[in-house]
Amino acid sequence: MSAPAPSTSTSTATRIVIAGAGPAAQALVAQLDRARFDGTITVLSNRDDTPEELLELAMLPQVSVRFGQPASHIDAAKRTVATADGMEFAYDQLVIATGSAPVASPVDGAAQCLSYATIDDAPRIAKDVQKVARELGRRPVGILVGTGAAAGQAEAVLRAKGVRPIRTTARPSAVIPAVVSGSASSVAASAVVFEDGSSMTGDLVVLAEERVSRDGLAASAGLRTAPGGGIEISRDYRTSVPGIWAIGDAAAFDGVRLGLLVAAASAAGACATQLLSASSAASLLQAAA
Repeated sequence: MSAPAPSTSTSTATRIVIAGAGPAAQALVAQLDRARFDGTITVLSNRDDTPEELLELAMLPQVSVRFGQPASHIDAAKRTVATADGMEFAYDQLVIATGSAPVASPVDGAAQCLSYATIDDAPRIAKDVQKVARELGRRPVGILVGTGAAAGQAEAVLRAKGVRPIRTTARPSAVIPAVVSGSASSVAASAVVFEDGSSMTGDLVVLAEERVSRDGLAASAGLRTAPGGGIEISRDYRTSVPGIWAIGDAAAFDGVRLGLLVAAASAAGACATQLLSASSAASLLQAAA
């Protein structure tokens, strides 16, 4: 999907609040800025760190980032969002982009693995696979851990990049760092060890384990959720409650976690277009009143 076209100025400043500060939220802010959105954008960050890309967005004049102040409650009737520390923010349009979380705790040594959670991970995995192949001087053998759609997508990516995948649905207890030319590889693990002491050996390990949408805000706002988790959205990213939208892994379309269907930048671009249209329509109604 392409970026939204520049918007025209409106007489009333629209207040957009974004719950969440991950890749989807960051992409949405960037798209709105590129479209010269002239309202205000408040980002309620559910993360305590301050990544460089988020700090850059916080420098934009129309953007306020509240670090470590995650949204905890939505009053859809009053159009307000409360944070965990008691702050309250009014909105005209609210976007939920709280992402997803792993179902299980991290595997010991998971930092040495490649991971696949959304389709945005595909380019990074492809790049890392190419690096491993160069280090080895041959076609890598990859151990793929996981079930479901994410694992299926990860397997397709590995095969497309020349990796011979060995898939296991059993969860390992630990992974072992790869050693290439006498030193530990910076991008991969070479083996997994299971609880019973058995192991599998390859050239790299990819974890594509089950994740669950962070959709806890849905209940407070009366939003419909999918049976398997995730805030239900339509094709234009609207939820079941007017004025509330959802993108990224917090959302689900046709029962599937959105991150497995649409890249964050594409979803952000399409949602930004809808937000700008909704803001323009609201301004016209106010002017006519």
